[in-house]
Amino acid sequence: MDLEIPKKDLLRLVSRCQGVADKKSAMPALANVLLSADANTLWVSATDLYLGVTGHLGSQVKTAGSVAVPARDLLERIKAMPDGLLHVTTTEGAQTTIKAVGSPRRYTLPGIPGAEFPQLPTAAEDAPRLELPVDLLALLIARTHFSISTDETRAHVNSALFEWSGDRVRMVTTDGHRLSKMEATVSGSSATATMLIPLKAIHELRRLADEARAEKDAPVVSITQSGPNAFFMIAGTQFSVKLVDAQFPPYQQVIPAMTERSIRAPRAALADALKAISLAASDRTGGVKVTVTSGSLRITSESPDTGNAFDELSVDYDGPELTIGFNAKYFLDVLNGVDDEEVILGISGELDPAVIKAGNESNEQSYVAVIMPMRI
Repeated sequence: MDLEIPKKDLLRLVSRCQGVADKKSAMPALANVLLSADANTLWVSATDLYLGVTGHLGSQVKTAGSVAVPARDLLERIKAMPDGLLHVTTTEGAQTTIKAVGSPRRYTLPGIPGAEFPQLPTAAEDAPRLELPVDLLALLIARTHFSISTDETRAHVNSALFEWSGDRVRMVTTDGHRLSKMEATVSGSSATATMLIPLKAIHELRRLADEARAEKDAPVVSITQSGPNAFFMIAGTQFSVKLVDAQFPPYQQVIPAMTERSIRAPRAALADALKAISLAASDRTGGVKVTVTSGSLRITSESPDTGNAFDELSVDYDGPELTIGFNAKYFLDVLNGVDDEEVILGISGELDPAVIKAGNESNEQSYVAVIMPMRI
């Protein structure tokens, strides 16, 4: 293989791929990224056998070929190169040399032949394809990712449920203590899909979506479900993920159909108060007490080890007094993920779950979070 490519382009491609490369795998090839050149295009790929990512860019290819080189080592050496064109060559023994054009600086890396790199899955040509704005994908993830369980032994909740029904798309996550659901209408589209996307894939999708939004070069993301895999095409990068084969909890049964009390509160002020009071909460439980009375909401924390804390803010509420305990972090995760000026807090009793909704609900977009109470 013999080609020339601008440093900034190669750096962007390798950066997007190296996050998927599995540095701890028993298969050494999985710690590599695959460089493949054909015609006037360079392809860069990585996989851990569950996730796969491939990006491509035009380059000056003199000799086609492929080689796999250690992902982290390659990234560090590209960063250390001066700006401008880089000359990439490989030998028959898969040794790879990167040299800066017009500069004496160069690196040589050991590699393996491209043919020994695991083959990434591909979607069937007749697989149905969905399209939605990349901004919407980023929003779905931002408002739900924090309530995915981090327990990898519970695959059914160590993932996000992604559903597409007609012109409505939704993402739901839960860890058993809380639940988040975001859904929206996608104009001009009608399809059906259900997939469980593992947590690691959600992190990568969020990163790819944020990069595409920052570069403003990807108005839509194309989604294809084919066999056990899902494929996301974002800004010229294809991301594949092996879906979780499990049954997501029946989330509709967790969300209360209605609550006895409804409190409208300023989001930023509530988040600030919760953050302040949580400083005195137990490190083990993170529990705080929330008391609502007519026109006000009080937050308190009492601990023989960490002391006491108190704060109060004005809210739109006219009803009987009620005190209920919550994990402050669960509340803060929701409030930090919503950008509305106000939120609506629905509660019924001290042993009933709380429902949090964005203040500006609409038919186009809706968000709901459910937080289970705790005894304090």
